[in-house]
Amino acid sequence: MLEKLFENGLWKSRFIVILAVIFGFLGAVILFLVASVDIIGVAKFVITNVINGTHPEHFHEDIVAGIIGAVDLYLIAVVMLIFSFGIYELFISKIDAACNEENENCSTILAIHSLDQLKDKIAKVIIMVLIVNYFQRVLHTKYETPLELLYFALAITALAVGLYFLGKVGKK
Repeated sequence: MLEKLFENGLWKSRFIVILAVIFGFLGAVILFLVASVDIIGVAKFVITNVINGTHPEHFHEDIVAGIIGAVDLYLIAVVMLIFSFGIYELFISKIDAACNEENENCSTILAIHSLDQLKDKIAKVIIMVLIVNYFQRVLHTKYETPLELLYFALAITALAVGLYFLGKVGKK
């Protein structure tokens, strides 16, 4: 009797993860909004300069950096969504809305069946965030010697090779 009561209480305690789900989702929404506002800011900057006929120094770099920064935020928001959906499905319940009502085929986009799967999906998106962040920083780097350009080319090659092998992970 006491054991059954304890086990029921322990099992129901898993619902505490609903806090992580709610606040992870809220964080994702906030990041989506902030990234969208950043894109609007870039658009205003471009429109203002086109209307005024001005072309500030580093105009293209600033535009690309602003957009890449927003993409970075969008990717982090996706990490938060994957985390929220994954934790919900692992601890609470399957998300019924992800299934097609006609033939019961469930979406596998965010289907997560273990903590390892959740970690793998989050890790892949985080790696993409780091790559996007790298390219955002590279835009404002000044290359003064051929050796610096060679290092840049090697870094891009290393990223490409890493992405290739990352795509191979988990595929049979």
